[in-house]
Amino acid sequence: MNRPVIGISTYLVASARWGVWDLPATLLPAGYARLVREAGGVAVLLPPDEPECAASVLARLDAVVVAGGPDVDPARYGAERDPRTGPPAPERDGWEAALIGAALESGTPLLGICRGMQLLNVALGGTLAQHLDGHTGPDGTTGVLGTHTVTPVAGTLYASVAPGPCDVPTYHHQAVDRLGAGLVVSARAADGTVEAVELPGPGWVLGVQWHPEMGDDVRVMGALVAAAG
Repeated sequence: MNRPVIGISTYLVASARWGVWDLPATLLPAGYARLVREAGGVAVLLPPDEPECAASVLARLDAVVVAGGPDVDPARYGAERDPRTGPPAPERDGWEAALIGAALESGTPLLGICRGMQLLNVALGGTLAQHLDGHTGPDGTTGVLGTHTVTPVAGTLYASVAPGPCDVPTYHHQAVDRLGAGLVVSARAADGTVEAVELPGPGWVLGVQWHPEMGDDVRVMGALVAAAG
């Protein structure tokens, strides 16, 4: 059986330890590949590369996931940096923005997760709220995921995937502010935070603010893999 090939963007870090080694590395939490596999796809990792290569890379894939990670550089949406915004990651910003642009142009199914959803919004001309509270771990504990309920917007792609409210694993301090061109909100948290966006049209384009790779709900990734097939 030929399983759809799903590319996933990765972290680029200056130092990572394994065995006797401490070296620069491209990394991705194992949950992403696990979720793709459970959804019936094959995961391929995409380390940051030259943006002009994005279209040729996507031509070899059936779908792409832009993964979570560091804050998007506020300069990309014309904002001053909030002191609570993390350091920039220019290699990832440039590479993933190119992947998003190439996916939209080619019609390649696209899923943005957390940072990936935020960068999708920015790539389409939207802006981000650079800080909000209550969307990380218990009492804001660093490095511990929280959980909250997201509610779908009726009639959206996301609502067709997950028709009712559900609890999701979450860890973020930024969120969509002004929507990018053509995007619609497809889920919200109880406090009104935008939790999912999508781009209506012939393609399959969805962004979710939470981390499905940290849970057991395969529906979102399953829908991406189905679209890729």
